[in-house]
Amino acid sequence: MLDVRRLVLLRDLAAHGTVTAVAELHGVTPSAVSQQLRLLEEETRAELLERSGRSVYLTAAGHRLAEDTEQVLAALEQARARLRAGSGEPAGPLHLACFPSALASLAVPLGAALEGTHRGLELHITEAEPEAAARLLLQRRVDVALVYRYTNLAAPRPAGIETRLLQTDPLVAVLRDDHPAADPAGAPVDLRELADTGWITAPPRTACGDAVLQACRSAGFTPRVRHTCTDFSAMVALAAGGGHTALIPRLATRGLPPNLTARPVTDRGLARTIETAVRQGTAHQPAVAACLAAAALLPEASGPPRS
Repeated sequence: MLDVRRLVLLRDLAAHGTVTAVAELHGVTPSAVSQQLRLLEEETRAELLERSGRSVYLTAAGHRLAEDTEQVLAALEQARARLRAGSGEPAGPLHLACFPSALASLAVPLGAALEGTHRGLELHITEAEPEAAARLLLQRRVDVALVYRYTNLAAPRPAGIETRLLQTDPLVAVLRDDHPAADPAGAPVDLRELADTGWITAPPRTACGDAVLQACRSAGFTPRVRHTCTDFSAMVALAAGGGHTALIPRLATRGLPPNLTARPVTDRGLARTIETAVRQGTAHQPAVAACLAAAALLPEASGPPRS
């Protein structure tokens, strides 16, 4: 009988590429991961890994076993779900991870809907960006996550996780009312109109920062970045005070200061998708299924940009 925990480590090595990354995911040392993988090779009597210096690569057999592990884990989760399905009304703790800009507008009403319908459920919310939320799911520290993906970035879904589209959150240009592109009629803004202004963006190698940089480059220019930060409310404050441009999700523009306006952009496909994420095989567990059903009924969290 193969040790499931060791199979999970192999699966995660296939997904994340390094022993160090797997160790960080599971909160253990790299040497502990390496030891467990060696024991898995002994169990299978197969060469699963090819070692080259400090690097480790999966062999063809290792890749096949990692792929099969997904099916094994999904089957175990489904078996657990069937056991719980006979217990009746969803009850007990339910752990939800949610990215910061959706906490107030999505996670809070979701919690109210769940606890109003299923009195036995006890929702626990953890703030986490999508990458961290995926780790929490795989570590079984949360049951459901609200995550996002920017449509102009090729972001693969983590292995072992399945997602469902909840809503689409378009990116909008946040401008001061005295900006030349701030059309009072609310017409969409062509990003090329903003090429000569100062910009406020998220740092490089973040999803939002890379999405904005890619959008500007597709429009034919590289933004002149004046300020970088990850907090959308800070971006809004900087835009209000300095007159610089920010391109952020519409969900983050609720309650803008009176001297700012949010304008749609001409590239209507520029957006982030908001999704629910669960571990494969868990969607039918009573508490998880109740959460997914309640999330699907949530109204659109972001209203139209202010004119």
